[in-house]
Amino acid sequence: MNKKRQIIFLVFLIVLLFAVNYSFIDKAVEGFLLDSVKVRRVIDGDTIVVGNDSVRLLGINSPERGEDYYEEAKKFLEELVLNESVRLEFIGDKYDKYGRLLAYVYFDGKNINVKLVEEGFANYYFYSGKDKYSNDLLDAWDTCIKKNVNLCKKSEDVCASCISINLKSIINNCNFDCDISNWQIKGEGRKEFIFSEQNLKPNEEAGFELDLTDSGGSLFLRDGEGGLVLWRKD
Repeated sequence: MNKKRQIIFLVFLIVLLFAVNYSFIDKAVEGFLLDSVKVRRVIDGDTIVVGNDSVRLLGINSPERGEDYYEEAKKFLEELVLNESVRLEFIGDKYDKYGRLLAYVYFDGKNINVKLVEEGFANYYFYSGKDKYSNDLLDAWDTCIKKNVNLCKKSEDVCASCISINLKSIINNCNFDCDISNWQIKGEGRKEFIFSEQNLKPNEEAGFELDLTDSGGSLFLRDGEGGLVLWRKD
């Protein structure tokens, strides 16, 4: 092989190697790439709009319209990121079933998803399974509980300290009757069960049916005023 052919062959090998490696690297970082984008709208406490895309914040669930703290959560997120340039980190599936991007949002070096949980404007929500930030979200929930704010605000109902829960019922462990009318039990996501007018006697149970498919494995029990009675981690 003459010198010219050797050079051509060498160039070909370099181009081929680069193409193979580039493809490999591109696949390796797919789903983990960080972008810098401007937030042009906040829809609610866990959804923003960047460019032409809606972004659903990963790992959390904030109140829906009409629920307690909906407006407060939306306002809090607006004050943090509206009209600001943020970074998006994608982990796992890049889109949900509604076509929204799924991402962790960073601004000013802070994980905004974690911040929302810490301040009681969202609960953790592991609908796609746990990831590298799940422990941070659980720690943020514990911090929120210690702060006793917003969604973490403890129930002041006299029965709150002596009610327990399993996957099928709540149990009155008090030595007196407990009125659980309009108490709500909810998964990490949207699915909920509301108790009708009911009075539980000591050691009596009240059953409930709650499909936790795609709603995480934890349960959150709230009294009729929205105060947090207890929660059960998966």
